[in-house]
Amino acid sequence: MLKGKMVIGQSGGPTAVINQSLVGAVLAARQQDAITGILGARHGLAGIMAEDFIDLTTQSLEQLEDVANTPAAALGSVRLKPGKAECEKVFEVFKKNDVRFFFYIGGNDSAETAYIISEMAKEANYDFCTIHIPKTIDNDLKVTDHCPGFASAARFVALAFMGDDRDNNALSGVKINVVMGRDAGFLTAASALARQHEGDGPHLIYVPEKVFNIEQFKADVVAQVEKHGRCVVAVSEGIVDADGNPIATSGEKDSHGNLQLSGTGALGDALSALVKEALPKGARVRADTFGYLQRSFPTVVSTVDAKEAREVGGFGVEHAITLGTNGSVAIRRLSSVPYESDYFVTPLSTVAREATSLKDEYINDAGNDVTQAWLDYLAPLVGDLPKMGKL
Repeated sequence: MLKGKMVIGQSGGPTAVINQSLVGAVLAARQQDAITGILGARHGLAGIMAEDFIDLTTQSLEQLEDVANTPAAALGSVRLKPGKAECEKVFEVFKKNDVRFFFYIGGNDSAETAYIISEMAKEANYDFCTIHIPKTIDNDLKVTDHCPGFASAARFVALAFMGDDRDNNALSGVKINVVMGRDAGFLTAASALARQHEGDGPHLIYVPEKVFNIEQFKADVVAQVEKHGRCVVAVSEGIVDADGNPIATSGEKDSHGNLQLSGTGALGDALSALVKEALPKGARVRADTFGYLQRSFPTVVSTVDAKEAREVGGFGVEHAITLGTNGSVAIRRLSSVPYESDYFVTPLSTVAREATSLKDEYINDAGNDVTQAWLDYLAPLVGDLPKMGKL
């Protein structure tokens, strides 16, 4: 059985419940004799290499619970793909501090990092266990039914569209909202939960899984305006043309090769211009880019999301102690009504780098809306939403 200190870090985009996973892991680790110290790495791998650690054995339970209920990454996050030199530095620090357990909270890029480090440990014959704890609002990790962080972001999106739709109904026009989602449209598709009555928006939903045809988009909007006298549009930042090129991007990339997409509002401006071309002169057309607001918004946290985020952290620690094998924690849905789930560990190689996307059965044939199957999948995760009244 492994025995030594553990290091835990957070990586990638923050979420509203990522600190639940952190605290879940810390509290579980405090119960394990095999874990002789708990070090929190500031800004993930960057903090490890700099030996910038927080001693998480000294935090009071009250402090930890306050952190758990606070959005964004309490340890600080990072986007860093390690090369050989970085991995060698990481292991130098691990050996120096007798670290035998490494827990990395993040998405598929973070899983890739965890995989690289686990393979390096094998090559170095260093007795070590690496566990990836899932997190991403994109909901695009393979194997798991869904990802901690997604349901709370989806709840934010649904609530934002509820309010925006009422606003649009009061002062009719076309409103376009750009939602996060580079290659997967899960979060954009969550906007469909805003609908409670016939004619409620969003009236059109576009996701990266389907080719975005500009002429068809203009025709779709015109048709909705003719039908409802207005139109609310949900669109993923990662929509692409027939050649697979993003409709709008800054061209900037992170260390993992990911393009920056919706950070500037360029897509919303471009789509607004297209709609103005298609509608009579003077038509009221507006666009918003939700951007980072979706990731770490307090008070709209999904109850299921907070619970599961806490539990995957604790489960990862218990697995590391009892089995000592590398892997990524995943969620298995047992039933939707009533909602129940449990957890298991899948090999890091099944999650690292590769991503998943919306199933075809979740998108309508026209490619501009979602299906009932999608709503059945999503609703139990997001929870009850407020009722919108009408005169």
